[in-house]
Amino acid sequence: MQFKNQFKLLLFALFVWSSFAYAQEKIDLEVIYKIKNEGMRNSQIQDLSFHLTDLMGPRLSGSTNLRRSREWTAEKFKEWGLENVKIDSYGDFGRGWDVKKSYIAMKDPYYASIIGHPKAWTDGTDGLISSEVILVDIQSESDIAKYKGKLSGKVIIVPTTLSTSPAFEAEAKRLTDEDLEARKSVTVGAQGGRWTPQQLETMRLQRELDAKVNDFLLQEGIALRLTGTRGNFGTVFHTRAGSFSTDKKKTIPEMEIALEHFGRIERLIKNGQKVSIDAEIEVEWLDDDYKGYNVLAEIPGTDKTLKPELVMLGAHLDSWHAGTGANDNAAGVVVMMEAIRILKTIGVQPKRTIRIALWGEEEQGLFGSRGYVQKYVADRLSKDKKGEWDKISAYYNVDNGSGKIRGIYLEGNDQLVPIFEKWFEPFHEMGAKTITRRNTGSTDHVAFDAVGVPGFQFIQDPIDYGRGYHTNMDLYERMQQGDMTQAAIIVAAMVYNTAQREQKLPRKAWD
Repeated sequence: MQFKNQFKLLLFALFVWSSFAYAQEKIDLEVIYKIKNEGMRNSQIQDLSFHLTDLMGPRLSGSTNLRRSREWTAEKFKEWGLENVKIDSYGDFGRGWDVKKSYIAMKDPYYASIIGHPKAWTDGTDGLISSEVILVDIQSESDIAKYKGKLSGKVIIVPTTLSTSPAFEAEAKRLTDEDLEARKSVTVGAQGGRWTPQQLETMRLQRELDAKVNDFLLQEGIALRLTGTRGNFGTVFHTRAGSFSTDKKKTIPEMEIALEHFGRIERLIKNGQKVSIDAEIEVEWLDDDYKGYNVLAEIPGTDKTLKPELVMLGAHLDSWHAGTGANDNAAGVVVMMEAIRILKTIGVQPKRTIRIALWGEEEQGLFGSRGYVQKYVADRLSKDKKGEWDKISAYYNVDNGSGKIRGIYLEGNDQLVPIFEKWFEPFHEMGAKTITRRNTGSTDHVAFDAVGVPGFQFIQDPIDYGRGYHTNMDLYERMQQGDMTQAAIIVAAMVYNTAQREQKLPRKAWD
């Protein structure tokens, strides 16, 4: 009975605290109106999207186009009147790599064009290849011997277990009320590992075999390896074959091709038909600068006491190389650029300094944001706090495509529930009202959350994000620019509210 009474008192105390915190939050509705008005009437989303995708092109980590994009965004910030604009090195990254030419077609048993793209950081083919395609089926180390001395100068494929799937589902998806409600639930208790010990051992053995096969193919001097990828209707999900490491190890020229085209080649060979192709990959390695960079710009704070404090918003500028990185993550960059443009245009005078950061090399492991945090905020491992650790009130991130914002993930920070519920009120009619304590990962807010600084990613409508990102079809046409307008308005308001709040946002303990 005593425990029950104590529990009831605790719940009552939490309710009272939550109600008090909710009542204390202030929103300047006049500024919110100005943000909405500027965002909807004078949106620059379309123009920014065009420049960052069609004009800048793919922005692979360390590539020439990423360098161009850094320069362009920095100039745009200066044009808008932002201050302290700089392209800031966070430390070492590695080698840049550009595709200069890519071509592939089947010529026997008949001509057929093939949808394909070089894997990132692969070596080139040293000119045009005209070769029979050899099916190399190595299931164990003992199978290697039967191919020895037979593959020099050949194009090879390895059998795939991938398969296409019928398109039963709708082409795009918005989150339903039920979906959003489900996102509020938090599972308590141990969930067990993702893989069983047997599965982990199987994967370890397969990795060992793959490494031996790769070494063998390098020694044999194959001309090109073709790989099928997941994806339907000619969509190629691309990855990397080589490394951006400065050790400059030789790699096998490798091209990923549409699964439907890979399947046709494999079936023809298995049925005794000779298949030959023409192919060429020309690449350029960039060895003039191994550093990685972020683009930074600010609206300085105006309050004498609070000006040194920061409210940050950001998105990663890099992408993969076959498309133009429209939804991953030009959309996030454009939303954040538009958000800070709105605030600058309407002439806000924030108490705290507002800083935008466009991160480099996120796709290869959050290099830009983690490098920034390591340089300016804190060391995650040693717990060494640096100058900005106690100055940053919050970091807001967008990196889940171009769909509408429907709410926000709080990364387990219960103290923020009443605050953000109040801040989202003006956007309920725009479909944004879900506040969840859940965590979400795999993007740049993680770098800040890992050192105890409030870092947030928004809940977004997926639309066709999962089907298109990291592919050759992640292009301008897939961007939902009306949704991006909504997102930029909400981000601008969240940033403004954070900048004006009397205290920094409450933090979780950083042990």
